Amino acid sequence: MSSIDPARLSAYVASRICHDLVSPVSSVTNALDLMSEPGDHEMKEQAEALLHDGAEKAAARIQFLRYAFGSIGLNAGAADIHEARKITEAFIKSHKPSVEWDIQADHLSFSHVRLMMNLVMMAVESLPRGGVVSVRIRSEAGGLTITLTAKGDRARLKSEVTAAIEGTEPEEGWRAENIQSLFTKMISDGLDGELTAKHSDGQVIFMVTGLRAEG
Repeated sequence: MSSIDPARLSAYVASRICHDLVSPVSSVTNALDLMSEPGDHEMKEQAEALLHDGAEKAAARIQFLRYAFGSIGLNAGAADIHEARKITEAFIKSHKPSVEWDIQADHLSFSHVRLMMNLVMMAVESLPRGGVVSVRIRSEAGGLTITLTAKGDRARLKSEVTAAIEGTEPEEGWRAENIQSLFTKMISDGLDGELTAKHSDGQVIFMVTGLRAEG
């Protein structure tokens, strides 16, 4: 697997997090600017709606990113699946796609959920025009399997994502825009999983097999 300097990795991850928060935070700022200006009642209502929407999206993304990138995902023991689903649903709602669940597993650790959330981010990014993200988790003889299917108009699998999954550095090098795929592979490798991705028939499928029990 291609290596990366830890300082550069942390810098790119931080930039990736900021990227996801810029849009909703900007909405809040713009709404506050509108509300401070003189205007009619209709404009004030639009500003309040913009403020509420931006604040809701920012809160959803912060909560999700704290789990996907932060220390919450490193906790020991079994994760609360209901809470993880709720946090993930709110995150996906703040973007374009919707989500479907099919979880049949006796135990999911915080590390498993952290991996699942990072796969969700990859699935969302592969649907530029929205669509459906299907999350399927199974406990199998060879270990836990997590499958994310992203289906929608113009679903795409970028070559830099494929490179990261294969453990090679993209031609343009590591950047904040492509570091998330490498980060996901690092989590998968840490759980002895095998991460693959393929694109066919208007959908992108991310799969991790052979994940060991954790926590």
